[in-house]
Amino acid sequence: MTSVLTVKDLRVSVENKLILKGLNLEIRQGEVHAIMGPNGSGKSTLAYSLIGHPKYEIEGGDVLFNGESILELAPDQRARLGLFLAFQYPVAIPGLSMGSFLRRAVDATRGGGKSNGSGRPSLPIGEFRKLLNEKMELLQIDKTFTRRYLNEGFSGGEKKRAEILQMAMLEPQIAILDETDSGLDIDALRVVSNGVNALAGPQMGVLIITHYQRILNYIKPDFVHVMVAGRIVASGGADLALQLESEGYDRYVRQAAAS
Repeated sequence: MTSVLTVKDLRVSVENKLILKGLNLEIRQGEVHAIMGPNGSGKSTLAYSLIGHPKYEIEGGDVLFNGESILELAPDQRARLGLFLAFQYPVAIPGLSMGSFLRRAVDATRGGGKSNGSGRPSLPIGEFRKLLNEKMELLQIDKTFTRRYLNEGFSGGEKKRAEILQMAMLEPQIAILDETDSGLDIDALRVVSNGVNALAGPQMGVLIITHYQRILNYIKPDFVHVMVAGRIVASGGADLALQLESEGYDRYVRQAAAS
């Protein structure tokens, strides 16, 4: 069965201010969606709401995963179902190696031998190491990477590569990338994009949240959505991103203000 993430008339507030104002979206495994929009349009609010950040208050609407509401589920439960969020600003955790972090993350999403709805048993250490080596080879990441402390002293590009490696290990059904291109130079952007392309396929749907078209030069979206003032106001194919790059968001901002 193809997994589907469905957002229905979602309304979300942050600190008593309504940010999402009736947002609708559907993402299926195997599809690549991009949401573009100006600053303050609610793109990151959508990402954090989908993964269940407690700061974001759901005022109405619903989020369904395979037809079942997930609004009452904690972030770890959503992760076990098959959702993943790559952060715009990954945090550093001194003293925790990348390898140990990935081992614990994989074990947690697979249940650690417990029943948690993931439907997958935890990995024996030998199988984990084999999988980690395979994913690092696929993403062209040096094996010494896993001995470093999580994001400590990492460059912007290394932090984003660490997020993509985590995504590769967790094998989500729907991955949300919150401005993964933020702060990356051209070389780092190309490396990260190649990693996403290597992982994207029939088993994983991808939602890319971005201000700019440049990451879409490397990751070709099936669908592009324009988000303004907490709503998706237009949708189209990859050509829409090129249009936005040349024309900007002014037309959509004016239309949203008029309505």
